[in-house]
Amino acid sequence: MNSLFNHHITLFFPELERFFNSTRSEWFCRFLLKFPTPRSIVRYRKETFAKRAWNVVGRKVSKARVLDDIYETAANSIGIPIEQGSLAMETYLLQVARFYELTNQRAALESKADSYLASRSDYQHLRTIPGIGPIVALIILAESGDLTRFGHYRQYLNYCGFNLSAQQSGMTKGQYRLSKRGNSRLRYAYWLAASAAITMRENSFRDKFAKYVRRDPENKDLCRKGRVAVASKMARVAHALVKKDCDYQGFYQFSHGT
Repeated sequence: MNSLFNHHITLFFPELERFFNSTRSEWFCRFLLKFPTPRSIVRYRKETFAKRAWNVVGRKVSKARVLDDIYETAANSIGIPIEQGSLAMETYLLQVARFYELTNQRAALESKADSYLASRSDYQHLRTIPGIGPIVALIILAESGDLTRFGHYRQYLNYCGFNLSAQQSGMTKGQYRLSKRGNSRLRYAYWLAASAAITMRENSFRDKFAKYVRRDPENKDLCRKGRVAVASKMARVAHALVKKDCDYQGFYQFSHGT
């Protein structure tokens, strides 16, 4: 994905990146394979392009508006023009095809993980947490083992490496930072889940992130620390759900008098 966006799309169709909302956007790959450059779009009239691309973009709610927006974007693109059938085009499409293949492989792995772990209660509890899908839940269980063996959530946070430590020299004590002495794969799994959860609607993780970055939402360092804080909270919640044998319940589930 990084190779595709940092090189090919940046050169040939840079404006298209804003339509890419998630690495799970299989429609985006299919669209690129059929319409890789602005020229491949504007060669048709807008109505003809919409008909040809209608089934490619999938089940989007505002499909007509999206296609109209893409067409106008292509008409005003500053991308470098390349010819169909050129070596540059072949290389570009090869990268798109590789990305699409990996996306499909991930979907197959998720399906396999889900069917294999479906009978486990700890897996089902983890899946109720926003941002945790089959692969992340599989990583958490594989790297954590039995979460109930941790008597207190702080033990589990230490195991993950989410505990804080300070560098000390003589009488001087430094800033507190993550120790990072725990399981790096677990931290990565919770980081991925936290990054997904804060983009979803109505959950306590998004709320925590919003409060954390409220004073300066554009500060990248603050946003990074906010994601770490959310990931740490998610590990704490995961431990509690498995230990108490219950599902995650978002605060929105208790609204409207219920």
